[in-house]
Amino acid sequence: MLTSGTQKGRDNEIGRNPALSSTESWGNTGPTRAINSHAKRRQRDLIDQAAEGLGKTRTNFLLGAARPGIEDTLLNHRVFTLVPEALQKFQTLLDSPPDKNPKLRKLTATSAP
Repeated sequence: MLTSGTQKGRDNEIGRNPALSSTESWGNTGPTRAINSHAKRRQRDLIDQAAEGLGKTRTNFLLGAARPGIEDTLLNHRVFTLVPEALQKFQTLLDSPPDKNPKLRKLTATSAP
């Protein structure tokens, strides 16, 4: 998503947002909050078996397993904030036809192996 002007919270990128830090604790400060979910007994048993195999609690296992999907989701929804002039220039470039590129044309005309 592209927007012009400034946005609060625009530093929510990996490395800037403590919740997305690369440490296993995810910036483990402050009180914890409950996350409730429902699972069938067999699902819960599989989760517990996997967690036990890694020496983790159910909660730590689930949070660790969910993290890659969480990060991918957030990274796929980044907001780029540009001043109006830069946004207009960027949109003009996107709307313009690409420069002639014979190598790219040849590549796209080639059948996959």
